[in-house]
Amino acid sequence: MLQMLVRYSAWANQELFDKLDALDAVQWEAELLIARRLIGHLHVVSRIFAGHLQGETHGFTSTNFETALPLGQLREAVAATDQWYIDYVDALSAEARIEPVAFTFTDGDRGSMTREEMLVHVSLHAGYHRGEIGRLLTQASVTPPWDTLAVYLHQNEPARRDKGFSQDGSGAG
Repeated sequence: MLQMLVRYSAWANQELFDKLDALDAVQWEAELLIARRLIGHLHVVSRIFAGHLQGETHGFTSTNFETALPLGQLREAVAATDQWYIDYVDALSAEARIEPVAFTFTDGDRGSMTREEMLVHVSLHAGYHRGEIGRLLTQASVTPPWDTLAVYLHQNEPARRDKGFSQDGSGAG
């Protein structure tokens, strides 16, 4: 499930960047700035938790960059981090998934989560902010990505559309 979840998140992030690339940067400057700040935030949080997962200092003192990065730079950074998560989960043992990890939040509070909980958190956190950006796209008259898990699964595994159906097309097969 975690392998599918991190792959889905990577796919959904790229779907979002594709939609943002379609916006006129002058006409929708304010909305793009908000989107870039939100993407910066979800990326920084992903990097922070990658540090926690590795037991390394992440180097961030807040959950966002001081200034919003350009969209192209964010796309590259998010894609690299998404690939890191895919590789990390692929190599993660069942035992390590349930191992609790103690860490410190950027505000100084202490926390502890299992590796599995951290991975789910990062994915859900990104999805929340992609939804916020989807609302901005709607305001700009751009249809936001249809980045649901069901869409991802059926695009990446088209044979799922026929599983469980009888020859007459009913779901009783």
